Amino acid sequence: MIHEVHGQLAPGFEPLREAFATTLGDASTGAALSVFLGGRPVVDLWGGIADERTKSQWSETTVSVVFSCTKGLMSILAAQLVEQGLLDYDAPVARYWPEFAAAGKSNVRVRHLLNHQAGLSAPRQTLSTADILEWDVVVDALANQEPLWPLGSGYAYHAITHGWLVGEVLRRASGQSVSDLFRDAVAKPLEVAAWIGLPQTEAHNVAYMVVGRTLAEESPSPASADGPDWLERAMTLGEALPSKLVSPTGGFNDPRLWAAQIPGAGGIASARALAKIWSATVRETDGIRLLDGATVKSASTVQTEGEPVFPVPSPWPRWGMGFQIDSEARRYLTSEGFGHDGAGGQVAFAEPRLGLAFAYTTNLMEAGDSRATSIIDVLRQLPILSGARAWTATGQTRTSVY
Repeated sequence: MIHEVHGQLAPGFEPLREAFATTLGDASTGAALSVFLGGRPVVDLWGGIADERTKSQWSETTVSVVFSCTKGLMSILAAQLVEQGLLDYDAPVARYWPEFAAAGKSNVRVRHLLNHQAGLSAPRQTLSTADILEWDVVVDALANQEPLWPLGSGYAYHAITHGWLVGEVLRRASGQSVSDLFRDAVAKPLEVAAWIGLPQTEAHNVAYMVVGRTLAEESPSPASADGPDWLERAMTLGEALPSKLVSPTGGFNDPRLWAAQIPGAGGIASARALAKIWSATVRETDGIRLLDGATVKSASTVQTEGEPVFPVPSPWPRWGMGFQIDSEARRYLTSEGFGHDGAGGQVAFAEPRLGLAFAYTTNLMEAGDSRATSIIDVLRQLPILSGARAWTATGQTRTSVY
């Protein structure tokens, strides 16, 4: 069946309706798209099926697991604390988290946690699902662990551990849990449907995640007699998660994981919420500005790039202070775009000079990200953005491109 597209578009953004509809296809799944420009919503679309088991429609209130887009939210929180003087990117992690200095990690700095250089991309200790529901179990294991590679010798994507590593530093620096900090510093001021640790009262709105054909066909790494496959373990944490991150009743389809604080991958939000959050990092949005321009520039400067420690095929991403920076692996609208994508096709980012924010969420998890990318490609060519591009070329900024 061909899904109907619901929602609104501002004049000049009409081509995005067709581009979005194409990503829905005829699968029994759904998606949502939101774009803010100059601090105002200009695209708000949704369609398809939120839960193939009940055939319930994706609605205006549907939220979904946004996987590693959560890392982008955590990076916003870290940048806020830096701006407030409560956190220093160049400080040793042990300044805030003394136990972390164990096993030769006294020289690891906050920036190394954020930009994937810390050597803790996977746990040496096999973790279970029950373990990752308990914050202290995981952060204690990581604090006691010897790094997988020497500091300064490279980076590797901390697929799930990133959230606990950064999150514990934020907890120590702010005095609040990650869930409470995100609520008070971001979600509540902006009045958005986004959580790191979902309240039970919101569970009925969560979309059911489905592993699509291209992701299902990805083969797991073969077992090795040389020791753990650290790339595989970075995703599964040993025995805690399925390799695709979801199963029919497990992984991030498990309500226990929605309620837990798993800030490397477990955030839950609507596309509208993500776009509004990213908008507030670069433009005042409903009276809220989350980060100032100098903070954004510092945090979105490239820290790590190129081939990682554990080889994966190119193209490779580029990282700032936790933010995913524009690269061949993740193209935004300009070279200054920053944000974070997530497993299965989720993408959220901001464009400082354009004053634009974008978010695409879906419950059909495929390998690669061609659906969001196809929409971004259409957005990039819209005549309505030509004025903003002209201002970008001259190095000037303005509040709105209308």
